[in-house]
This record gives sequence, structure tokens and C-alpha cells, in this order.
Amino acid sequence: MNIDEHQPYPPLRNIEAFPIHHQGQTLICLHDPLGYVNTEITLSPAAFFIAACLDGNHTLRDIQLEFAREFQGALIPREQIERIVEFLDEHGFLLNERFEEIKSKTEQVFLQQVVRLPYHAGQSYSSAKHELGAFLSGIFTRTGGPGPLPDEQQSSEESMVGLIVPHIDFQRGALGYAHAYYRLYQCKKPDTVIIFGVSHQGGETPYILTRKHYSTPLGTIKTHQECVDYLAQNLQFDPFKSEIMHRMEHSIEFQVLMLNYLFGTDIQIVPVLCASIPEDGERLPEDVPEVQQFLQACVRYIEESGERVLVLSASDWAHVGKRFGDPFDITEDVRNQIKKRDDEDIKTVLTMEPDTFFHSVMKDKNSRRVCGLHSMYSMLKVIKGKARRAEFLHYGQAPDPIGGIVSFSSIAYFE
Repeated sequence: MNIDEHQPYPPLRNIEAFPIHHQGQTLICLHDPLGYVNTEITLSPAAFFIAACLDGNHTLRDIQLEFAREFQGALIPREQIERIVEFLDEHGFLLNERFEEIKSKTEQVFLQQVVRLPYHAGQSYSSAKHELGAFLSGIFTRTGGPGPLPDEQQSSEESMVGLIVPHIDFQRGALGYAHAYYRLYQCKKPDTVIIFGVSHQGGETPYILTRKHYSTPLGTIKTHQECVDYLAQNLQFDPFKSEIMHRMEHSIEFQVLMLNYLFGTDIQIVPVLCASIPEDGERLPEDVPEVQQFLQACVRYIEESGERVLVLSASDWAHVGKRFGDPFDITEDVRNQIKKRDDEDIKTVLTMEPDTFFHSVMKDKNSRRVCGLHSMYSMLKVIKGKARRAEFLHYGQAPDPIGGIVSFSSIAYFE
């Protein structure tokens, strides 16, 4: 990359960076959270300092001066800086024409697909059908689990209309998934499941739809085209504007896999990713016109369709610790404080009052970073007229591998 020394280098993309330890050294691993680049790269702390200077404003001279200030007057030659910049560029980590080409091709391929492929198969769970089936069967029989699923679903008069279930990985959240989906299997099989997932990488609209069917290693579950069309036609915003967010988001993928395991392909889904909503603690989410439009459209569809609809919120609770920006380590006292606040909010969720729940989470400005706030609020709003009772199923906490803790729960709502 030949750039004039007076011309700023292109900026580093919005990537995730975290320390790793290798052969007695601390290195910095760079990861693309949007998945346009699948390869992770590692840099030395000094090389990462150079990368962090790439903001679109720093020239060669600027970076040399910044480096000297940071490393006690050490000089870094032009050639070394350019090798680091070229390395980042070759791997698609700079915001420039090379990356825009990668991004365009990736999005074009995804948007042309009729079926959304299982992005996390082979990573978060096995892509081999037999091995995956054995693993999913095993989460129900783990210590603390509800026990093995019956060979066949039993007839039941109970209709589950709402469900809060974790979206943390299956290894750490196994018991949360097991208790939630075991209880669902005890009820009447839903015709349609509206899944409110979490768009961890945001989006341009509060809700993001897709018409793509969802594939898993166990089969393909169809997306309810008529329901998606009904919702889209009753909105004054484009819910497909950020559809690319469905490509690698795990919060819905994990739920579809569990539904596929329980019911095969004899069920339809409506995949909805929840992006950003105001979290100032004063305005309710439903005060936003786009949020109100979408939730009212969901309620009307359920009322008019005559289908047995389950509204599912794929949500985790607290995200606390250094991994998430807190300055402290996780101690027993911190875990207890998290559980105390989680319990307060769960009590409001059990009352089926979405506004009370929102205010409870926001009374400390969501300092625990409740990941599924928008998703749970949306689910509660949609089922408010149908749910008659709530049932607490499970609560858990799990360590984050990079340093922190995540909490989650399973709660069911019945007609």
C-alpha cells in the first residue's frame, strides 16, 4: 500500500479486539463481529497500537509521533508501519475499497439465497446430524435438567403463548434451553412461532424481518410468508433494510434448531431481529412509532389468523465484567448482586406487565446490560391480551471466556 506520508491511512473497521496468551506472550486477536471476514488475526501489542491509530486522520508522521510518545521515544520505521497496514488490508480489516468489495459480494450472495444457512453449525454446535441429535438429547438429561423427552409428544390441553429462553451458547446455557423446550413439548404444538431475537450488531430499524427459510443440520423450517407479508404491509418503515443482520446472528438460529429438534419441519416461524430502542429510562419503547406499528401488527395478525401462535423471546439477562467494559473482576459478591437485580426484574416479567418490566431494568440505566430488553418487552406486549399466567422455569449464570459473567432465564406464559 503506497500512501504519501502526508496522506492519512484508511481507517480500521469496527472490529472486536481481545487479548490471548500464546507461548508466554500476550497477543491481541482481531475478530470481525459482522462476519464479512471469517479469519481472525493476531497482532503484537505494538502492532495493535499502530492499528488503533488508524482512524482515517492519522498520517505516517502522526503515527510515528504517537508511537514514540507511547513507547518512551522508540522510533518505528515507515516500512514496519506499512507492513502492518498492508497485513490489515490483505485480511479485510480496513475500511476501504477492498473491504467494500468483500462486503458487497457477501451481501449479494446472502440476499439472493432463498434459505438462510446455519452459520454457526460446525462452530457452536455439530454440523453432523447424528452427533447433533445426541448432544441435544443430552441437554435434557444433564444434572439439573428436566429429564429425557418422551419419544412422542403427549396430547395436552395447555397452550403456551409466550416463552423466554436463553440465546447464550448451548454448552453454557444447556439447562435454560432444556427446561424451556421440555415445557413447550408438554403443550399443544404451535402452528407458528414468532421469534424475537436480538440483533447484536444493531440495524437501521427497530425490527428486522426476512422471508428466508431457516436451515439447520436437522432440516429446514419454513418462514411463514403470509405473516411476514402482513407485518411488512402494515408498517411505515422498511423492515428488510438491514436483512443482512440475519446472516450470522445466533439468537434466532439457536431457537430454530431447538424447534427443529422438537417438531421436525412441521411448524412455521417468523424470524424477527430486535435492534436498537431508546434506553434513556424515560420513554417507553412503544413511544417510538415504528415499535408501536410493529407490535400492533403482530397482535392483529394473531387475532385475525386463527393460528396457534407462540411468541418467543430469545434473550439473555446480565452481561457484567471486564469483557463488557466494567473495571472489576467477577466475585461471589458481584454474582449475588447480579442475581438480586435479575430477580427483581424477573418478578416484573412474571406479572406480565411490559412497561413495569422496562422501568425495572432501567431504574439503574440498565447497568447490567440486559441483552434481551427489547426482545422481552416486545414479546410481553404482543401476548399481553392472551397470557393468563406465567411459570418460572430456570435461572442460571455462566462465566464469559474472556472475563465476565452472563445470566439467563426461562419463563413460560400460558393462555
